[in-house]
Amino acid sequence: VEILDWETKKQLCFLDKVEPNATIREIRLMFHKLYPRWYPARQSIKLDPKGKSLRDEEILQHLPVGTTATLYFKDLGPQIGWTTVFLIEYTGPLFIYFLFYFRITFVYGLDERFTSSPHPVVNLACICHSFHYIKRLIETVFVHRFSRGTMPLRNIVKNCLYYWGFAAWLAYYINHPLYTPPSYGKKQINFAVIMFLLCEAGNFSIHVALSDLRRNGSKTRKIPYPTKNPFTWLFFFVSCPNYTYEVGTWISFTIMTQCVPVGLFTFLCFIQMTIWAKDKHCTYLREFKDYPSHRMPIIPFLL
Repeated sequence: VEILDWETKKQLCFLDKVEPNATIREIRLMFHKLYPRWYPARQSIKLDPKGKSLRDEEILQHLPVGTTATLYFKDLGPQIGWTTVFLIEYTGPLFIYFLFYFRITFVYGLDERFTSSPHPVVNLACICHSFHYIKRLIETVFVHRFSRGTMPLRNIVKNCLYYWGFAAWLAYYINHPLYTPPSYGKKQINFAVIMFLLCEAGNFSIHVALSDLRRNGSKTRKIPYPTKNPFTWLFFFVSCPNYTYEVGTWISFTIMTQCVPVGLFTFLCFIQMTIWAKDKHCTYLREFKDYPSHRMPIIPFLL
């Protein structure tokens, strides 16, 4: 196996006596022995310089190569584990929101008359926001199984700015002394809370169902199907119901708080999750010839 630099096409090494049934993971480990600074998670091994990275489980003899395989290496930069990424991303919004909820003096600069809100929906919004991110942290530790173990370290700054920044913006307006409650009062709030809890339950159910597909530690992608849990029946219609429920959660939070920044955050979430859902949907169609043709990426019958 000949490994070239993806950019300069310069030969980095020649791995001799590589078995035909060797996996890409094993080739990464061989390469790592020669170049210790490039640990396996940092390596992108490709068949073509501009192509996609090969997966760890792919076998050399199943690839379109001859007796001498030419592969291309790209340095992905320092990596960080996905579990660590999610814990950092989700812990921030949880505590940042409390800074505004408890009306810390330096935030609003108000006297003691404004240290608490007269509107019950403000307390309810804090409970729901906290519940959402606590659920995410629990799922990160006990539920999620990641097909890829790491992500580039540089991305953590961008992700934290997004999650932490929006958490501060939402919390500032929802907990502001001049905040006004929803137009339709308790009816609007109660409807939104019920919708919020249903979407959270649905999101959790989908994550558990996806996790069960890899219960034995396998990283092989499988077609997800509905289970006996009614919340998973959305799999009949969409490829990524976890994103559908996630968007529903933020729509309900928008209705509950009737706050423009929350609505903008929800809109951006919908755009990003639609992109992710379409990408995953296309991957399913490409990898599985028997994939259900009636499924849509994120919204049943529409999108």
